[in-house]
Amino acid sequence: MLERWFDLRGRGTTVGTEVLAGITTFMVMAYIIFVNPAILNFSGIKDLQNLGPGFAPTLAATCLVAGVMTILMGMATNYPFAVASGMGLNAVVAFQLIVGMQLPWSAAMGVIFLEGVVITILVLTGFREAVMDAIPMSLKRAISVGIGLFILFIGAFSGGLVKPGPPGVPVTLGDFNSLPVLVTLIGLFLTVALMALRVKGALLIGILLTTVVAIAVNAASGYTAFSLPGVAVVPSKILAFPDFSTLGRGLDLSVFWRAGVLAAILAIFSIMLADFFDTMGTVIGIGGEAGWLDARGKLPRLNRVLFIDSLGAVF
Repeated sequence: MLERWFDLRGRGTTVGTEVLAGITTFMVMAYIIFVNPAILNFSGIKDLQNLGPGFAPTLAATCLVAGVMTILMGMATNYPFAVASGMGLNAVVAFQLIVGMQLPWSAAMGVIFLEGVVITILVLTGFREAVMDAIPMSLKRAISVGIGLFILFIGAFSGGLVKPGPPGVPVTLGDFNSLPVLVTLIGLFLTVALMALRVKGALLIGILLTTVVAIAVNAASGYTAFSLPGVAVVPSKILAFPDFSTLGRGLDLSVFWRAGVLAAILAIFSIMLADFFDTMGTVIGIGGEAGWLDARGKLPRLNRVLFIDSLGAVF
């Protein structure tokens, strides 16, 4: 059935290869499970209320939407694109919409919903694909490089390689004498070495080995190496029922009278642009690396990809 549905043999792959690739993709992008709720529940401004729906419900929603939309992407497009929360847009929601415009979290998520509706309409009318076709290939490649650099920066910050600088300096080098940075460097070395040796599943093996090293280092330090609770420790339990208490409660379209019509339209438009080009860079970057692009640099069945991606924003 899998062969008939996905034409695995025609694409030069096997079920085993795809399973390994899927696990690797999950491990590589699993950081969103924790980073997305952490950013969306930012609480640095104490006098603002309803800053976030809570860490556990946001974590559950992140996993649910990413999982369902990724399955739909594979079934509808026959491409192994993973669909998940955009890192960067969640910061816009937390700092611009909630902290800056002082919207409750439900109204901020309403902005994302409206953006998703608008961009879905653009897909259905063919406008979104037409714009993507009109942009020069060099610019499309540059966007994918920019997205990669942004994700690299997130990893460097999370691993302690860089940190916020003093006033007037946005970023500076981290503390290279600390244990977290040591673990980061060991993990980078292991992963790069495995990839250079062309070991199958190098990324996945590198992640697993780095996790083992981090847990061992943390245990050897008396569980003081990492400041965040629950990091680099063996979990107390493997399974727990997800918290879906906020599911369906975020559809709040009050941004128009809370912030004003013009401000609401500008917020929706700015997030739509970010979503638009984020997807473009991802599609071109991964499509080019996998050899899926045609002679004109266009991805076959692109409109299906854009449609599922747009529905992801709505959900």
